[in-house]
Amino acid sequence: QVQLVESGGGSVQAGGSLRLSCAVSGYTFRRGFLAWFRQNPGAEREAVAAIGLASGSTYYSDSVKDRFTISRDNAKNTVYLQMNSLKPEDTAMYYCATGGRYLSSWTLSSSYPYWGQGTQVAVSS
Repeated sequence: QVQLVESGGGSVQAGGSLRLSCAVSGYTFRRGFLAWFRQNPGAEREAVAAIGLASGSTYYSDSVKDRFTISRDNAKNTVYLQMNSLKPEDTAMYYCATGGRYLSSWTLSSSYPYWGQGTQVAVSS
């Protein structure tokens, strides 16, 4: 059974930092992609960043490029999202997802069969 558990969310002032963690179990941690998405109520889920679990290659949306960094620790089966220079518009529920297989579709939530429950990030101005 594949399980993803996010942690590290919280409240922070604009300009601050948070590090999210996604611990994965029951999944081969050297295959496909793991991505972070975020979502606000009434809005679509937005892809934030992804990492190739075999290659370590990283991919970012334009809205977070140069501020967020995705990384992985294969020994711990954990992926991190370091978020710096946070803005109020980064406020959202953040989800990690895995099982995505194709780089061309890394931004599509439908590409990922496995999801965590989410961790809330709130950035105040």
